[in-house]
Amino acid sequence: MNKPALILSGLTKTYNQGLPGAVDVLRGIDLTIAHGEVVALVAPSGGGKSTLLHIAGLLDTPDTGTVQICGKDMTGLPDRKRTAARREDVGFIYQFHHLLPEFTALENVVLPQLANGCNRDEATLRAGDLLSRVDIGDRADHRPAELSGGEQQRVAFCRALANEPSLLLADEPTGNLDPGTSDQVFETLMELVRSTGMSALIATHNMDLAQRMDRVLRLEKGKLVAG
Repeated sequence: MNKPALILSGLTKTYNQGLPGAVDVLRGIDLTIAHGEVVALVAPSGGGKSTLLHIAGLLDTPDTGTVQICGKDMTGLPDRKRTAARREDVGFIYQFHHLLPEFTALENVVLPQLANGCNRDEATLRAGDLLSRVDIGDRADHRPAELSGGEQQRVAFCRALANEPSLLLADEPTGNLDPGTSDQVFETLMELVRSTGMSALIATHNMDLAQRMDRVLRLEKGKLVAG
């Protein structure tokens, strides 16, 4: 039986802890995401969703609570092991693509695989396959500045999936696109996620997009509630 992709237990996070005006961003977060489940996270701007995603993805640490990814307890790991877990188990997509401008679309998808120990030939084959699956295989040799916004974000999707992570975390992945492009690019993302069987936690302001996922959660005043 597959272990849950993500288990968050009792997470709290306070900024400027102990000082006047301290903000309790997370106030006892419990969340389990099953293998293959896609969960929408809805929150107002500044409501803590980025903090929650960063803790889930081992980019930040909670004040209290635990994080488990694929059955492995990540709480208190040294930086080296946290970095290895992020590289192997977690894929990230942000609102802005953050592609490396001096490299082509193909190279942007190859590089994380090389960093994870894959040989260049295998990495290049996988990168080309991923780009073809999101219908931009013919743009593989173009640099980000030569691609449209939607094309850039599709490359970012491929880069996030390049190392075949078990868990995908996405923070407003289509928030920087116009509505028509946003809808098309989101459908591409969902097809990729479903075809790989990975789990995902996707933050979005768009309730139409959120309703296409398996479950909707709202982050309100530091607590998760069913959407």
